[in-house]
Amino acid sequence: MTELKKTTKDPNLIYDVGLHRGQDTDFYLKKGYRVVAFEADPRSAEFCRSRFESEISEGQLEIVEGAITENASSNGHMSEVEFFQNTDHQLWSSASSDWAARNEVLGTRNDIIRVQAVDFAQCLEKYGIPHYLKADIVGSETICLRALLNFENKPDYISIRSEKLVFRKLEYEFELLEQLGYTGFKAVKQDFERVTSSLPSTSEMKFHEFEEGASGPFGEETKGFWKSSDKVLSDYRRIFIRYWLFGDYSYLIQTRRGKRLIASLERILKRSVPGWFDTHARLGAMGVLLGYCGECLAWV
Repeated sequence: MTELKKTTKDPNLIYDVGLHRGQDTDFYLKKGYRVVAFEADPRSAEFCRSRFESEISEGQLEIVEGAITENASSNGHMSEVEFFQNTDHQLWSSASSDWAARNEVLGTRNDIIRVQAVDFAQCLEKYGIPHYLKADIVGSETICLRALLNFENKPDYISIRSEKLVFRKLEYEFELLEQLGYTGFKAVKQDFERVTSSLPSTSEMKFHEFEEGASGPFGEETKGFWKSSDKVLSDYRRIFIRYWLFGDYSYLIQTRRGKRLIASLERILKRSVPGWFDTHARLGAMGVLLGYCGECLAWV
């Protein structure tokens, strides 16, 4: 049996995997966390280096540019991989060929570029295990989960953009999370344009308003109650019915009349239909305690 790596967990560290335009990193920085952000699209990485210039210079933020992939290095040298840069919706860019095909079905176009491959396990060793890991990299989130299997410490909280097409793939995500030691789960809709979150008293602003495309609150600030994996999977079965009726590969979305119907529903409900859900996971109580035991002992 391979010995697990004992990399230290930092309670003030967040990983933003899928930086995009900095929608979530902005929130984490305002909350006072140190952030390591990962971004494969050169356009977004350059934008965020300018947006967060002061935070980068002060050491509060580090941007790792490149695509997180399995087998990122070969013979000790970092490799490059294909990245599908969506020209119509920048947030839809991905290193996954499956998602690139999905985007083309929806009428958008991808430019194929080559970007640096990133070894997520090496980054965990270099920067430390975060308190919270957000992974939204359109089809490659499970790479991060599999990397964590090799580490003794785990993030206290994780959120991933969940599978929305093949239910068995969704079940696999839960299997990985449970294998990692997570026992509490939520299915949270990505729909935060009208949501605010409180900020620390040291902040110049009292509340944070989430930007379009943000993953929203995390940890104990998420909406709803923590549930078992079985109960959240039951929630997802109902969600998948909406995906099949109104989602990316539904009959409705591929017809002009169907698109008008969905648009009408969105106007009436004042929210996206069917939208997209994140899976949030909370580490088992014993796992959280063990993650901080070294820090606690240091105070004794």
